[in-house]
Amino acid sequence: MIIDSHAHLVPPALLEAIRSEAARFPSVRAIEDHGSLAFSFAGAKPTRPVSKPLSDIAGRVAWMTKNGIDKQVVGGWVDMFGYELPAAEGTAWAQLINSQLAAAAKAEPRFVPLATVPLQDGAAAAEVLRTAISAGFPGVMIGTLPRGLGSVLDAPDLAPFWQAADDTGAVVHIHPSFDAGDIRVNDYGLANAVGRITDALIAVSRLISAGHVARYAKAKIIVPMGSAGLPFLLGRLARNHAITPGLGDPAEALRHIYTDTILHDPRVLRFVVDMVGADRIMLGSDMPFPIGDTEPGKIVQSAGLSPADAASITGGLACTLFRL
Repeated sequence: MIIDSHAHLVPPALLEAIRSEAARFPSVRAIEDHGSLAFSFAGAKPTRPVSKPLSDIAGRVAWMTKNGIDKQVVGGWVDMFGYELPAAEGTAWAQLINSQLAAAAKAEPRFVPLATVPLQDGAAAAEVLRTAISAGFPGVMIGTLPRGLGSVLDAPDLAPFWQAADDTGAVVHIHPSFDAGDIRVNDYGLANAVGRITDALIAVSRLISAGHVARYAKAKIIVPMGSAGLPFLLGRLARNHAITPGLGDPAEALRHIYTDTILHDPRVLRFVVDMVGADRIMLGSDMPFPIGDTEPGKIVQSAGLSPADAASITGGLACTLFRL
C-alpha cells in the first residue's frame, strides 16, 4: 500500500456547514468574495481564502490514482483551525471540522483523517482529542502557534493535551503556520521556502528542550519536511544541551520523532535517512499546496535507497503509525 502521509483537505460539506451554522459561531466572520471563502476569527487578521484544490475531492482522488497512491492522510487547513476563538466556541468549531473530515473519509475511504483540537485551551484540547481517538481518528494535526504570534507549544497549560496524546498513543502532526511573524520572509516566496521550516524548527526545538518529546514518548510526533532542519542542527542542539543544565536530550528526542519526504532533493532525503533512519520517514506531498511535492514517489525512487527502506517510506511505516 502506497500512503501519502501529509496532505490537507477542506471538505465542501464543511464549507456548507459553516455557512448554515453561522449563528453557532458569533466570533467567526466568513468573508465571501466571488465564490471564495476566508475567515476572521475573533476580529483577527483575515485568513487567506480557501483555495479550490483544498475542496476538490474528485481532483484529489484522480491525482492519487495518477501517482499510484492508495491512501492519503488528510488534516484540515491550519489557517482555519480557529485558535483565536474563545475556548467554548473553539471547541465547537473543532468538533464541526472533525465531524466533516470523518464524513469525508467515510464517503471516500482512501482518505485517513487527522482531527483538529482547540489548542487555545489545553483541557478542552485534551477532551476533543480523546473523543476523536475514540471515534477512530489516528491522531491530530496542530499548528505551531496555539495563541497567535509568539505563543509556544510547551506552555504549561497545554500539559493536559500532551498527556492525552501520550495516554492514547495519538499521532501529533506539528504543522508550521503560514505567518509566524518574521517579516523578513514576506518577499521572494520565502514564507513557504524558508519560513515554514524555521517556524516548525523553533516550535519543536522548544518541545525537545522542555523535555516534552521524552516525557510524552507514547505520542507519535510528526515534524514534517525532513524534521524541519532538526537533523542538520542536531550537533548544535546537542552542544546546547551539554552546556545548558536541565534541557531535554535532542539526540534522544530525534529518535522519537517521525517525518516525511517533502524535501525536493534526493540528496537531502539520503542525509535525513542517515540521521534519523528510514523507519522514521514517510512519503508526503503537502497536497494541494504549490510548495509541496506533486510527484512524491520520485524522490524516493531517486534517493538510491534499499528496497526495504523504500517500502517502509512509501507505506510500511504509515500503515502502522496511522493504524491501517
